[in-house]
Amino acid sequence: MDQNLNIAEIRKDYTLLELSIEKLAKNPIEQFQIWFQQAIAAQVNEPNAMTLATVNNAGMPNARIVLLKGIENNSFIYFTNYNSQKGRELAENPNAALVFFWPELQRQVRIEGQVKKISNEASIAYFNSRPIESQIGAIVSPQSQKIADRTVLENAFTNIKNNLNNTPLEKPEHWGGYALSPQKIEFWQGRASRLHDRFCFELHAENWELTRLAP
Repeated sequence: MDQNLNIAEIRKDYTLLELSIEKLAKNPIEQFQIWFQQAIAAQVNEPNAMTLATVNNAGMPNARIVLLKGIENNSFIYFTNYNSQKGRELAENPNAALVFFWPELQRQVRIEGQVKKISNEASIAYFNSRPIESQIGAIVSPQSQKIADRTVLENAFTNIKNNLNNTPLEKPEHWGGYALSPQKIEFWQGRASRLHDRFCFELHAENWELTRLAP
């Protein structure tokens, strides 16, 4: 490691764009979709990558990157192992948060809400659309559990792949989709001198209320 590296001196001034209340859509889901399409157009690296934060029964937060796979009925959809750490925590506490960061556009979106499983039929439909290797991976991985070494996974993967015989795989019971229904969505646009633009939508009685926040 470079001994001369001073982490405290790493900084970047944000001067690319600005955000005003007049430019915001009235509905935050619509605004998110506008920004998401702009992230795709700007060729942001993995624009659907998002941090998912959950809380365990001791009140300890946990965060990891997952991939957004759709927006349906005003909810954010992703897929994972129900027996994973995040799956177990969501079973105990459905409150969760998402964060998108698109550095190429100097933008961030923070989302808070409650999570629930989507229908088994919808999970099956998405599972069947995945590449066969991804299907096998979902089947063989005991996500978040301790394993002896990588060969445990590789052997299980190879065993299934070598015995497919063109037979479609079935979605495992322990795997499927979640939908986060937002109660709060904040849009952050980086600005110069750390005077960033922040606008927060909060859901009250089925109506979104919009406020500006200090950076």
